[in-house]
Amino acid sequence: MSLATRAKTRTAESFRVTRSQRNVVWTGAGALVVVVVLAFFPFLVYSGTTAILVQGFIVLTLATMWNLMAGYAGLVSVGQQGFVGLGAYFVLILALHGASPFAALPVAVVACGVAALPLWWLVSRLRSGYFAIATWVLAAAIMLFIEQFSSLGSGTGLPLPGFTGMSPTLLTAYTYWIGLAVTVAALATVYLLLRSRLGLVLTAIRDDEVAARSSGARVGLARLLVFVVAGAGCGAAGAVLAISQLQVQPTAVFDVSWTAEMAFAAIIGGLGTIEGPIIGTLVYMLLQQTLQSFNAWYLIILGLVAIVIALFARRGLWGLVDSRLSFRLFPVGYWLRGPVTEDRRSRRRAVGDQV
Repeated sequence: MSLATRAKTRTAESFRVTRSQRNVVWTGAGALVVVVVLAFFPFLVYSGTTAILVQGFIVLTLATMWNLMAGYAGLVSVGQQGFVGLGAYFVLILALHGASPFAALPVAVVACGVAALPLWWLVSRLRSGYFAIATWVLAAAIMLFIEQFSSLGSGTGLPLPGFTGMSPTLLTAYTYWIGLAVTVAALATVYLLLRSRLGLVLTAIRDDEVAARSSGARVGLARLLVFVVAGAGCGAAGAVLAISQLQVQPTAVFDVSWTAEMAFAAIIGGLGTIEGPIIGTLVYMLLQQTLQSFNAWYLIILGLVAIVIALFARRGLWGLVDSRLSFRLFPVGYWLRGPVTEDRRSRRRAVGDQV
């Protein structure tokens, strides 16, 4: 072997690619502990607190789905409330036919994913603002269509049946656990999706769609899958909403404010990261519970917070943490580690940015 070949081999061996700059085993263990602790909350706190947490689970699930669309696939939707409403009404329809609302939830999730296929065909050729407005129009059209059925309560809606004889305490606990399960499933789905080959395509689309297409990435198929997954996830959140409110009303479940909340949480937390919607949801729920008694000032302060973060922290709150610590709770990209010198064997330094 020549000296040049040996030098190249030695240089290649001195570099290695990793998912994270730090060992994330303890992070995963910590996340598991957090989920277990949250599962015991119905035994530890009052029902009012669990009701607030259920609302937080709904917002987090929605923000995670919206972030998957806008932060990775470049699909900025203003009509995801359409899937929220569909999820709620699928649960109502099945409950009216004798099914348990809890058992109807997974069926509603699948149904929303299936419903996303023809809706994608209608908006797949649109981009940017045209796509956003089209999804809003579709959501409004779905609501108007459902309001035509008197069997579903028309414009006033119907109470959700299926809970006769169940104690309020047990119902509150079950609702909380199903909301927690849906949120964990949403985060796990997005994490596994982004660690797959599709995740590499989505990351390429996020960074440069033109370059991704020129490299042979199937951008259209990737966006279709993201749209279907996001539709199913938002439908799951809508099903939890129907169970938590015990009432399905068109103007409530198809309210555009759901999209505003999910976009707010995703943007202030940090688009293009799994951690962003979590941080954003925590901030949103804290502001909501603190400022909701101030009426119009509550919305004004929310808007000011969004403007400040958009101007001075373009990558969101989690982006500030990541830029300083290079740390990810959910590592889905890649890091290139450089050569290790004799005096820095204990502290390896990354020489590349995350892919």
